[in-house]
Amino acid sequence: MSTLKKGLDYEGKVIKSIYPNKGIVECEGEKIAVKNVLEGQKVSFRLSKVRNGRHEGKLIDVIERSPIETQEPFCPHFEFCGGCTYQRLSYEDLLNMKADQVKTILDEAINGQYDYEFMGIAASPNEKAYRNKMEFSFGDSCKDGELTLGLHKAGSFYDILQITDCKITNDDYNIIVRFTIELCREWGLTYCHKMSHEGYLRHLLIRRAATTGEILVNIVTTSQWASKTKEILDDEEHFLKEYTDGLLALNLNGSIVGILHSINDDPADAVKADKTLILHGKDFFFEEILGQIFKITTFSFFQTNSFGAEVLYKIVRDFVGDTKDKDVFDLYSGTGTIAQILAPVAKSVTGVEIVPEAVESAKMNAALNLLSNCEFICGDVLKVLDDLKTKPDLIVLDPPREGIHPKALTKIINYGVDTIVYVSCKPTSLARDLEMLNANGYRVVKAKCCDMFPWTVHVETVVQLKRS
Repeated sequence: MSTLKKGLDYEGKVIKSIYPNKGIVECEGEKIAVKNVLEGQKVSFRLSKVRNGRHEGKLIDVIERSPIETQEPFCPHFEFCGGCTYQRLSYEDLLNMKADQVKTILDEAINGQYDYEFMGIAASPNEKAYRNKMEFSFGDSCKDGELTLGLHKAGSFYDILQITDCKITNDDYNIIVRFTIELCREWGLTYCHKMSHEGYLRHLLIRRAATTGEILVNIVTTSQWASKTKEILDDEEHFLKEYTDGLLALNLNGSIVGILHSINDDPADAVKADKTLILHGKDFFFEEILGQIFKITTFSFFQTNSFGAEVLYKIVRDFVGDTKDKDVFDLYSGTGTIAQILAPVAKSVTGVEIVPEAVESAKMNAALNLLSNCEFICGDVLKVLDDLKTKPDLIVLDPPREGIHPKALTKIINYGVDTIVYVSCKPTSLARDLEMLNANGYRVVKAKCCDMFPWTVHVETVVQLKRS
């Protein structure tokens, strides 16, 4: 029987790191799961849960650093911002840790039923400045504090950390953020409070093409215009004009091709728009992935690491293998990136995606790339599969983080294709789906990870399954 008591503080050694951003702490003969720790650390924690023999604790302090924490954080916002997690590790150690975590999850799902080839992890081509999209929030860093523009503080729903020097983006983002907050403070603008839903400023969305350096800037506000300074009490049009002129005058590495103003009065704290106005230029740019052109708009989905996406899709293309004269299903297809990479060497590709905007983007991008053998259908995979007349020769799955609905997975399995390639952004969801696939005769032949998000907990995994 455990001697540990809920609510009391303890110390222990982290004996293993597990996905995502957790560790197993050994203390008085018990094993406790604690977030935000690393293998090799000595930590203090408060025991928060004891349930069915499982213990969970909340980190209080890191008493001793892990031997793999060999470098100083390179970002001034690290440990305050909720973005990066592992900047004290070398990139090589971080890759090894992510690969080990995923392999452990896959091994547990397969449970020794058969052997498979684990091909390790592919690094991101860029360790820093790799993101092509950032969503910043307006707020304050403490109650009734000065207006800020940045990212949520680690573990906080309300407090916004002012970002001035983010290292996983091009410096153009930092320059735009600094100018934006300075002008908004000068105008005395208010931010939209999450509880009262009163205020003007909501988000700043910036996208930058990795291949061309073209930039879209979108300031998202409510319709509740309010300017409260001692000297300036002017209209919204004047502010937006000054903002546009100021952005265009900035000394940037890239070039701003579009400045937008989106109005969003929805109470939910999501980056979207009731309507969007173009203040300057256009509302899109083009990006190139593996020889295919993609039109990116302010709200369209696209992988946030452009060069990393090339690495990921090369793995997918390799795992898919020969597609000549084959009908391919790309389920949960998003904007159809995978479909369009496979289409030039396939008989046909059918993409299914539930988000209407993503489907429209997929159709538009297929036309841009002169692909006539792609069809994109808007709808829930669970329902759409009942109406499809084509029988696929192979299937690519790229579901959202929660994985695939069991009923949809049953329909996918019933096609009986020889090869399924599963692209996962959450290995624990993949593991759950693998249990059902294994039970129905599919075996993992090979698996490989891809680090699309250096210094964070996230990792992509590609698995090739064959029907036995």
